[in-house]
Amino acid sequence: MTVVLLEALTFGLGRLTAAASDAGHDLVLLTGDRSIYAHELARGGPRVVDVDTTDVTACEEVVRDLPDVAGLISSTDTWAVPGAELAQRLGLPGPSPEAVRVLRDKAAVRARLHACGLSRSGPLDPATADVFPLVLKDSAGTSSRAVWLARTPAERDAALAEAAATALKGTLVAEPYFEGPLYSAETITWRGETRLLGVLSRVLSPEPARREEASAFPVAFPDDDLTALDRWITRVLAAAGHEQGFAHTEFVLTARGPEVVEVNARIGGALVGEALCRALRTNVYDAMVQVSLGTRPGLLDGGTACGVATGFVALYPRAAGVLEGWTGLARLADLPGNPEWYPTARPGDVLEHLTDQRSCTGIVLAEGPTAELALHRAQAAAGGITPVVGAR
Repeated sequence: MTVVLLEALTFGLGRLTAAASDAGHDLVLLTGDRSIYAHELARGGPRVVDVDTTDVTACEEVVRDLPDVAGLISSTDTWAVPGAELAQRLGLPGPSPEAVRVLRDKAAVRARLHACGLSRSGPLDPATADVFPLVLKDSAGTSSRAVWLARTPAERDAALAEAAATALKGTLVAEPYFEGPLYSAETITWRGETRLLGVLSRVLSPEPARREEASAFPVAFPDDDLTALDRWITRVLAAAGHEQGFAHTEFVLTARGPEVVEVNARIGGALVGEALCRALRTNVYDAMVQVSLGTRPGLLDGGTACGVATGFVALYPRAAGVLEGWTGLARLADLPGNPEWYPTARPGDVLEHLTDQRSCTGIVLAEGPTAELALHRAQAAAGGITPVVGAR
């Protein structure tokens, strides 16, 4: 039998291939650009079929030619709706396209949460909103792209002008800027049952860019706080209409309680999947395969995290230009925490978007007995690595 993967996150292909194999299936990746997965494919992985993945009909034709297709996985934001539509066309298990469309619309999710008493604000009109500070963003945006922070009417108007000249995946929406530390709840859901797998911390660059710099998992909240977060995220996902599978829900822990930033109906990006595997001492991608086959994921059962904690740090260039390589990688072997290097860019790549994740050149991951200590080790390791960038 075959499980089809419609594009994928940058990391996790190896573990997902192993999960499919353990379930007795072959994994086939459909992609429009296999170079995105160069790091993972160099170490083995699924069979790859090159196809225009923005063309659902072309993908359908490819899948119908594959032997005994039993499931389809779409683990990215960009291909969430096409993946749901493709699964429906092929009669494969999967979430309804209507539910996925709502989850991909930040304004629609905000409206649902507000209606259920889970947010103190619904979506705001970006042109007239006078609640400050204010965030304007793409309703279907990803990777912190097309996000503007405005603390005054003048800054709002400047953001509106910049947004008008920016290609958006959805529409421009606005909401209050919720202030406090940023986290994400990592969960698995099946038919109304949700398990909180743990909470991921976030370190952000200074305002106004708020670029993601580092993360650690699992955050050691007090038991009562973690129980409250577990109950809260279960209500949030039910209100948003998340039906099955992983979710990666970003939230700010404000002085008045948690406020959702966005709900992503997928496993977390970057090295979140790897962090889950190490903390839970299991290949969590087994659950992704099980859900694609229409079966209850075993990951719903089990206790709290008992494995190793991890921290990871993103490496960004200081100036735009062409990536030539990195200095300091050789020193990783001598540092605590078993630090590992995961490149996200290749020499020759042009780096120009310095305010969001598109300019990340690689990630350093380190282990520790707690998320705090793991993050300290990752930061120490990353501090000696420098992306070398030349002029275009």
